[in-house]
Amino acid sequence: MSFFSSLPQIDHPRVVAAITAAEQHTSGEIRVVIARHRAADPVAAATKQFERLGLTRTRHRNGILIFLAPRSRTFAVIGDTAVHEKCGDALWLELTAAMSGHFKRGDFTGGLVHGIERAGALLAAHFPRITGEHGELPNDVTEVD
Repeated sequence: MSFFSSLPQIDHPRVVAAITAAEQHTSGEIRVVIARHRAADPVAAATKQFERLGLTRTRHRNGILIFLAPRSRTFAVIGDTAVHEKCGDALWLELTAAMSGHFKRGDFTGGLVHGIERAGALLAAHFPRITGEHGELPNDVTEVD
């Protein structure tokens, strides 16, 4: 998708709080990556970061990555194998469409938070939190060059 008109101002603490809240109800993992470089193919760039951040090595293979590349005005939302098996392509279409609306209005933090909340709800429906299990990955926002 391509909707960014300028470099976004993103409220990192608000995004981290949304990730933390979403993961309270699921065994799934949600990560956010913001690229400082151009990404002509955001899905390929997201896939590279997905692997680098360990999302392919989670216990239940139920991680989701939201990748934002403002300089190329693109973003991607991708998930691991178990997420694809349970949710199908409709999940990605729904998430990207909803996030695009926020991004078009310049509400980058709101778009990320909305995407995280929707991803968290879908993960919770298919991968509820397991008692005694804690998140496997950090909830921070990762910036990459």
